[in-house]
Amino acid sequence: MVKIRLKRMGTTKRPFYRLVVADSRSPRDGRFIESIGFYDPLPEPAVVRIDAERVKAWMVKGARPSDSARDLLIREGILAASARPVRTPASAGPDAAATRSSRDEGAAGDAVGAEPAEEANNEERRGGGDPEAAGPAAPADVAAPEPTEQPA
Repeated sequence: MVKIRLKRMGTTKRPFYRLVVADSRSPRDGRFIESIGFYDPLPEPAVVRIDAERVKAWMVKGARPSDSARDLLIREGILAASARPVRTPASAGPDAAATRSSRDEGAAGDAVGAEPAEEANNEERRGGGDPEAAGPAAPADVAAPEPTEQPA
């Protein structure tokens, strides 16, 4: 497969990149088919020069930009922002949710059972005393419902 990607050049801590069209099997800084631009990130603002016609011509032929090259092409207005595929983390897949829920099932059950105890502890810290001894608090202006008798 043919890729549009960045080829790193320059010296240590002074990077300079060429935007190249290369076979995906060739090394990052190795053989390439054509150089179609460059990117120098060090000056402020960064210097970018890309031959948009050549990029579009290679994309029509089936070349796929790498993630960093795609970001650069979008920033320069050569590709539309919608051209970027939506990527989800590997741990957020549908299988990960099932694995996570089955793995943490015991812990989740304990957490649900522990909530009232945590609530009681919080009430004691606030000075509410023992919530079980006091019973549920009802507002003073609400009358208690009258018990209804059911025929036996």
